[in-house]
Amino acid sequence: MDIKTESEDNLDCNQPVPIEVFASRSTLHGISHMFSYERQCIKRCIWIMFFMGSFSFLLLVCVDRIQFYFQYPHVTKLDEVTAPMMPFPAITFCNLNSFRFSRVTRNDLYHAGELLALLNGRYEIRDTHLVEDSVMMTLKDKADFSVFKPRPFNMREFYDRTGHDIKEMLLSCYFRGVECSAEDFSVVRTEKDGI
Repeated sequence: MDIKTESEDNLDCNQPVPIEVFASRSTLHGISHMFSYERQCIKRCIWIMFFMGSFSFLLLVCVDRIQFYFQYPHVTKLDEVTAPMMPFPAITFCNLNSFRFSRVTRNDLYHAGELLALLNGRYEIRDTHLVEDSVMMTLKDKADFSVFKPRPFNMREFYDRTGHDIKEMLLSCYFRGVECSAEDFSVVRTEKDGI
């Protein structure tokens, strides 16, 4: 009678599965054909050649790209054109404050106060705790609509009057060594202005 000990059972369980079983369960393309239970040598050899050829090509491309990366390639192309007379360039001034509060009138506040986030829908000052004391006095005065009769509102006129003036924004300007002033600039309206 042959009695197996516990150590012999553990040895049987720790042995790896045959390569054919691993290959049949694997999702790696072609490996199940290279290590199959079938004994067709020509078919297996062809699959091994295709697999090794593809793997070699993959390694070749990877090595080529890594070598190319470590060459630090760069391309600099520069075209210089001399211009005898260069026109004054177009300049865009961007200001986060679209409108100057000092130029906003009571009529503007009545019609566009909610749009400017100064008033709520009931013509009351919104977020009073965020407003500075000096601005709050002026805002309370302009937001008093008790005896106010509104006039027609024109957004273009509002924008022109309360928008920023180049004369106040331009501190210094030099073009081709000559000093320029606000008169050298002209306002160009774009469709983004919405006016």
